[in-house]
Amino acid sequence: MAETFEMAEEVEKLILLSVKLQEDDDTEESLDELAELVRTAGGETVGKVVQNREKVHPGTYIGKGKIEEVKELLWQLGASGVVCDDELSPAQMRNLEAELDTKVMDRTLVILDIFANRALTKEGKIQVELAQLKYRSSRLVGLRSSLSRLGGGIGTRGPGEKKIEMDRRLIKDRIVQLNKELDDVKSHREVTRQQRSKICSTVISIVGYTNSGKSTLLNKLTDAGVLSENKLFATLDPTTRNLLLPSKEQVLITDTVGFIRKLPHNLIDAFRGTLEEAKYADIIIHVVDSSNPDMEKQMAIVYETLSDLGVSNKPIITLFNKSDKLEDKPIFKDFMADVTLQGSAMTGEGLDKLKEIIDDLLREKKIYVERCYPFSEAAKIQIIRKYGQLISEEYTENGIEVKAFVPKEVYSQV
Repeated sequence: MAETFEMAEEVEKLILLSVKLQEDDDTEESLDELAELVRTAGGETVGKVVQNREKVHPGTYIGKGKIEEVKELLWQLGASGVVCDDELSPAQMRNLEAELDTKVMDRTLVILDIFANRALTKEGKIQVELAQLKYRSSRLVGLRSSLSRLGGGIGTRGPGEKKIEMDRRLIKDRIVQLNKELDDVKSHREVTRQQRSKICSTVISIVGYTNSGKSTLLNKLTDAGVLSENKLFATLDPTTRNLLLPSKEQVLITDTVGFIRKLPHNLIDAFRGTLEEAKYADIIIHVVDSSNPDMEKQMAIVYETLSDLGVSNKPIITLFNKSDKLEDKPIFKDFMADVTLQGSAMTGEGLDKLKEIIDDLLREKKIYVERCYPFSEAAKIQIIRKYGQLISEEYTENGIEVKAFVPKEVYSQV
């Protein structure tokens, strides 16, 4: 009987590098997050090196003394490469690779790799390939030798892999083609948005730092069945589902890709259409991981990203999530939000209250109607049921007495 062997994919062992500038006070948190990104990409962090400097070394990211220290560590720990916590210039990547004689990556490359591995929809794949090509086109000279030596691993997956050997002209042509395809997808999304506005569909957008519990919340509220893992960027492609509120009104609720510190500009540009779902939402639910010690900085990054996307003047509900992980129950505040509450998307705590808050915010945008409809106008009550909140209806000799809230857009119809 022939023997069978299980072939396990070897996990890349990586050393993380960071430069701590004098004004930085979140280097450790950023490096911990980078380690989590590496784990999500399928690698293992075996060491961390931080260098205190007034500014990043323009040629090699870290100084010569640290380079010698990292060389020694690579040998001692059996590491196969290093990951820098900032985006490297093509020259920095090339020079550091030559000095260390090993694989060199940066935070952007790791994030791109995760996105390439998790994009499922056509739009998601186009966006990832576009971001990869823009990142790699400026690094072709430096990457060619390293990628031919590596033969795989983090940073070489996804649609962009086959394009690396193209010359810059072919890559530019491909970028033009992808932009046209992305414009077609955006046009389709714009038509969908216009149709929603015509039928007065209320849209709620869930935003938040990556791994804050957005997908878990969507699943709990709507049984959406979205992948939910304790990993960064577990969900990449947005999902929209119907949500039935206590008032019996149906609304659309959409999950979005998570935000993260030092989110690469190429990714923001490529995913702008997807991220802008929040721009066209009626209400934003900001999900915060209240169990994370870095919570306040994560909240600031979310609001900064929303501002960059032009999202403003939207009612914001902040859900301080994962309260089930807290031994004490401190009172959290978010001065940027209209309403805040604490709860857990995992256990369902506070979610009934969340739906009531959504109802209350929507009611503020509606007009109160109290009148008696003749039986011949009963069809108008169907319009109220579909687009508004029917509080009561009573059949009398003279007709149907109705109390309701209706959107301004359909008030003239009822």
